[in-house]
Amino acid sequence: MQEFDFVKAKSLDHACTMLAGKRGRAKVIAGGTDLMIGLRNHRLSEEVDTIMDISGVGELAYIREEGELIRIGAGTTHAELALSSILWEAAPVLSMAAKSIGSPQIRNRGTIGGNIITSAPCADTVPALLVLDAALLLRRGESVRQVQIADFFEGPYRVKAAEDELLLEISFRRLRDGAKSLFDKLTRRNALAKARMNIAVIALQDKNKVVKDLRISLGSTTPIPCRFTDAERLFLGKVPRREDFLKAGQIISSEMVEKSGYRWSTDYKKPVVEALTAAALKRVLKAE
Repeated sequence: MQEFDFVKAKSLDHACTMLAGKRGRAKVIAGGTDLMIGLRNHRLSEEVDTIMDISGVGELAYIREEGELIRIGAGTTHAELALSSILWEAAPVLSMAAKSIGSPQIRNRGTIGGNIITSAPCADTVPALLVLDAALLLRRGESVRQVQIADFFEGPYRVKAAEDELLLEISFRRLRDGAKSLFDKLTRRNALAKARMNIAVIALQDKNKVVKDLRISLGSTTPIPCRFTDAERLFLGKVPRREDFLKAGQIISSEMVEKSGYRWSTDYKKPVVEALTAAALKRVLKAE
């Protein structure tokens, strides 16, 4: 294992100042559920000489409701997301995703900010945040910028953030009245398992069953996490038919192959994507 200086940030300002001074030679640790594995497996750049712990920065750990807006500090743990009454009422899809992660120990340590920044294809909170159309707030030195989560990822384990930039906050609007949401995942076992595939859906129908809003995102299917808008458009403005559910799955599986290429796992993933999508849509949409 490489040797590092270990620094514990005293405040948000201290953390940002330290990152700016290190010019890419520092890595941030909050829960450590991903970084510690990277350290053991020698996956960090040799230029990194400092690990900065931000787990004690209280300014980064919160869940707040401000009118229609939900704001979450990047240091908020998965356990806190899973237990939040605010989220279960305003955006249950995110609480469902957080509740499904790892084990109690991992949920108590891991943070939503780490799950986003690591950018693992199997990250459970990312599909939920994509269907919530979440925005991210980042700070670099004294400069702050906001970016939509849909525009933040470059590929597996790569995000559009500078080495000395710190994720501060995730925000999104609460679900509209009457909206339904769902998160589901396919794993090899019931706990301590990475998602072989996961899905997040938000749906809204009027009293006549006409679909007014539909958002679908699947993890572990494409190099860059995304919503599947072609499948969403299949339902908008009409009453769903039962055959539409499987058709949506076929649209998504075709887009997966187009974006990811044909791989050894494709013959397995295509029918699973179709079945997982159809099953999820049946649970949130009423058909004619």
